[in-house]
Amino acid sequence: MEYIFLGLKILMATVMIFAGFYHFYKPNFYNPIIPDFLPKKLVTYVSGIVELVLGIGLFIKGYERISAYGIFILMLVFLPIHIWDATREKPAMKTKKIAYIRILIQFLLITWAWYLYQNELT
Repeated sequence: MEYIFLGLKILMATVMIFAGFYHFYKPNFYNPIIPDFLPKKLVTYVSGIVELVLGIGLFIKGYERISAYGIFILMLVFLPIHIWDATREKPAMKTKKIAYIRILIQFLLITWAWYLYQNELT
């Protein structure tokens, strides 16, 4: 069971680090999902930095638990944006079906981060 937890933690860290880097590699990718009233580049870069820091934090002894909690909170913050996108006539996720699947993925990420937070021993 310990190896499964470690694998889930490494996979979550990898997902977060990759997502964080992607915010800088392809920042315009995120423009359609960010509401127009928010500064798109700022939101993209700040969220990318936060994802990078939290992903790296899962690898640093003593910071694993707070990083998992930070990911949990970040995924909760992103949830309304994905719900808003799914309700639009033309979702950024291209189709309503994909937008609703993205919401389910968001709930998976929330649950996954909470599991890591609850089970981290540090």
